[in-house]
Amino acid sequence: MAGLRTEALQWAAHTVAPGARVAEVRGMRDGSSPWLIRWERSGAIEAAVLRVGGSSRERLVTETAALHLAERHALAAPRVLATDLDGKECGEAAFLTTVLPGTSRIPRSPSPSRLRALGAAAAALHAVATDPAPGLPFRRWPMDTSSAGFVMERDAPADSPLRAEVRERLAEVPVPQEPSVLVHGDLWQGNTMWAGDECTGLVDWDCAGAGAAGSDLGNLRCDAAILAGLPAAEQVLDGWQQAAGRPAEHVAYWDLTAALSTPADPAKWLPAMHGQGRTDLTAPTVYQRRDAFLQDALDRLVRS
Repeated sequence: MAGLRTEALQWAAHTVAPGARVAEVRGMRDGSSPWLIRWERSGAIEAAVLRVGGSSRERLVTETAALHLAERHALAAPRVLATDLDGKECGEAAFLTTVLPGTSRIPRSPSPSRLRALGAAAAALHAVATDPAPGLPFRRWPMDTSSAGFVMERDAPADSPLRAEVRERLAEVPVPQEPSVLVHGDLWQGNTMWAGDECTGLVDWDCAGAGAAGSDLGNLRCDAAILAGLPAAEQVLDGWQQAAGRPAEHVAYWDLTAALSTPADPAKWLPAMHGQGRTDLTAPTVYQRRDAFLQDALDRLVRS
């Protein structure tokens, strides 16, 4: 339990199961926060997820605000059980949530029904109209935060003619004016939970906010293309449009902004992909697939 304050664990245990025996505490990301806490009560094992912020209090505030909004609209997401965002009890910002059933492991060959379900899950989220609010700031593009922890392609010098052309084209195109909706902000398959081909919910809402649905949809399509090839992105789009009951708008534009919101070298994301079961992916593969998605989106933008 290195890294988890004793007072944070005590607060969590007392909040959800006073007097119960804590059976397991496990760091879910590189052995640290979020923490899965299991306890035994009346002969049964129950569980909750504890997130602690350290220097990232702002992101925990965002996540709790997004989860409260998700609950009000009955979206598939964890439910907030308790918060200590001022750190008075835990010594740092923290909150507790329920545990979603299923797994976030990503199959090597996702079925079309799974990819369409992925798009449908995003469409449900984007049916929630919201303006920027405390804890839910305006998000122009995926991972639109100041603490993402890595250099995005959009922030790095263009290192290829393709990416230089994409930047030039985007600079010439007005930002689409679309309704402001709830966006997840980091919508990739590693932040979704599954029971078979049924999506049981979305997790890791610390980049959430208010913005255009296309920023999430483009990110999800880019992720699908990197993990499974261009046809997978089309299945995601089909699922979104079927669930939303309307065509998606400005798809090429948002695909480009999503591709520019990947790291300049997408191989930096390989550890996360490998951690979700995609150990078959290599640096050349993810680089080639990202740029193929980028070229395809650029071609569509030019034709439009």
